[in-house]
Amino acid sequence: MTISRHMIADWEGNPVPEAPISPESMKESGLTMGFICDMILRTIYVRGVMLGRDLGQYMCLPFKVIREPLQFLKNEKLIQVDGGDLVGDVSYRFSLTDLGRDRAKAAMEQCAYVGPAPVPLDDYVEQCYRQTVTGLTCYPEALKAPFGHLVLKEEMFNAIGPAIVSGRSVFIYGPPGNGKTAMARAIGDFMNTAGGSIYVPFAFVADNNIITMFDPALHIIDDTAVEYSEEDATVRKLLTTGAVDQRWVRIRRPVIVTGGELNLAMLDLRYNQESKFYQAPIHFKANGGVFLIDDFGRQLVTPKDLLNRWILPLEDRHDFLTVASGKKIQVPFEQLIIFSTNLDPKSLVDDAFLRRIRHKVGVYAPGRDVYERIFAANCKRLGMSYDPSSVDYLYERYYTKGRTPRASDCRDLLETVQSICRYRRQPVHLTRDLMIEAAASFIAEFT
Repeated sequence: MTISRHMIADWEGNPVPEAPISPESMKESGLTMGFICDMILRTIYVRGVMLGRDLGQYMCLPFKVIREPLQFLKNEKLIQVDGGDLVGDVSYRFSLTDLGRDRAKAAMEQCAYVGPAPVPLDDYVEQCYRQTVTGLTCYPEALKAPFGHLVLKEEMFNAIGPAIVSGRSVFIYGPPGNGKTAMARAIGDFMNTAGGSIYVPFAFVADNNIITMFDPALHIIDDTAVEYSEEDATVRKLLTTGAVDQRWVRIRRPVIVTGGELNLAMLDLRYNQESKFYQAPIHFKANGGVFLIDDFGRQLVTPKDLLNRWILPLEDRHDFLTVASGKKIQVPFEQLIIFSTNLDPKSLVDDAFLRRIRHKVGVYAPGRDVYERIFAANCKRLGMSYDPSSVDYLYERYYTKGRTPRASDCRDLLETVQSICRYRRQPVHLTRDLMIEAAASFIAEFT
């Protein structure tokens, strides 16, 4: 793989890892003649007659890379030229011969993948380590924006920054309703924005197995970077020299969230029996970003089984994917994993696992000063005037008589007040009496 020598930046000035450069030859593509020929046959078989340039664009390879394979297929009488312009073979219309159709069918039975050509596994590994989550630039001022909607004590805020910089795993624990998930998602927001962009391939090939990587449902395409001047970009496009390899997609650092639905099967390659290629597991798609396991301990898989699956990857920073033949493929485990739970950590994990989680952040019930700040912030969000007597009532009636304050109470109670006002066709406002009514509905059954 050829890597550009210049770091680029997006419009906000965030760093973008060096981009993979478009291959100048079949050798530089990392793919064999036979592999590319089979892809060409499958593509024409599925899409019909294609111009040379359209075929290259569809496969995300410069035409000069597929020129030799096209000539080989033509010499073998597997494809034919149905016409074209005087521009050259890039404008020829290629179709399958009867022999080529038979060969294409055989190729489809082996693997039905069509689309952007995959990159070699080694190229993916190299690029992955160029855009590691370890050592990202992070300082207090940079965290203010994604955490601006949260009310945190300074010591809590300062515990999060080093965890992000380390790129190691984070364990966020504490009683429910105090912002653990919100904190974890704020870390993800920081990585997704201030963390800059990374490159992921549409697919990669390992031991002749195609594994799809880019997932539009999970990856956000980032097209904000300015790589070259307009004049330079035009020249590069015409010459197809020094351009970014189109087999890669530039995305924001991924933030993938999973909860109770997580099971061990989701952490393995998913093989399509009909199409004969694989889809990368969900956590693998988080490489270069954040993988958040929310409500840890409530998954379909037991915590013990999940932790046994990850105990070595967390330590060694690499994982193994197993293909249908039983062969294991070593891949990077390059992501910030966040475990968020309201269960007792000692009941979930043992000391051996806790040792591998570098950062532990306890999130507990807020003191009254923090509670009042959260309450006031939610009043502002809902367009209400802050009423201290409402907070006084909550402490007099509930919090000094056994109920532990929760940060989420502020939101839930005030939104209940909002609903009461709307139902009565009143302007949304806050009084002690409205809070008494809202609390009776929301809290009473739990006292």
